[in-house]
Amino acid sequence: MKYLLIALLMIGSINSHALPPKFRVLAIAETGPTPHDRFVAAAKVWLAQLAEENNFAVDYITNTDPINDAFLARYRLFIQLNYPPYRWTPAAKKAFERYIARGTGGWIGLHHAMLLGDFDGYPMWPWWSHFMGDIRYTSYIAQFATATVKVEDQKHPATKGLPPSFAVQQEEWYTWSRSNRANVHVLASVDESTYEPRSMITMGDHPVVWTNEHVKARNIYIFMGHHPELFQNQDFTRLFRNSIVWAAGLDG
Repeated sequence: MKYLLIALLMIGSINSHALPPKFRVLAIAETGPTPHDRFVAAAKVWLAQLAEENNFAVDYITNTDPINDAFLARYRLFIQLNYPPYRWTPAAKKAFERYIARGTGGWIGLHHAMLLGDFDGYPMWPWWSHFMGDIRYTSYIAQFATATVKVEDQKHPATKGLPPSFAVQQEEWYTWSRSNRANVHVLASVDESTYEPRSMITMGDHPVVWTNEHVKARNIYIFMGHHPELFQNQDFTRLFRNSIVWAAGLDG
């Protein structure tokens, strides 16, 4: 009887691991060497554990060449792990625009996803600027700074369980051409008065986490995402995990 029970448990374990994933996530990240390699490596480890615990799969691409409508239709969520909004193929741009406009799946962009402007000979993508609230990248704190992030909407599913504010260590805070508050739903902003060391590069009103509610796709932009140590920050990982649940439509 003892051995029969063990055998049944083993079969159950095998069957549970053989179950197909509930859904698939697409993640895009630049290949190295880049300043964000270590963040991406840590993100892959964290996402692998989260995927195993919740029975979903994550596929990775390193450029936009495979992206078209049929390719994106396979994915419930698109995570942009520090891949900028330039060097996209024309076909990928149009497919992504439709993916967002139609709500085919959700989107989470991190950090480098808002390096929006004219870079490396590529013109700015006007649609992306509009998607992000009619802004573009202007500058960054090159020496990095620790600062306090203020959670402005604690009722949104992405911020569930977060404190009113939390610290982010040694981030290279980007600034935008203006505040996009009038065009997006701001979930969190950085308190520039808490920069340590102090910085002259400021915006005044400085959103860092937001969602655009004017499109069908559930979407979240999270500015933080330069250092791998962020995955030791429980508030950051809660925000990221909540965003995945919400953007993938897993909250019912």
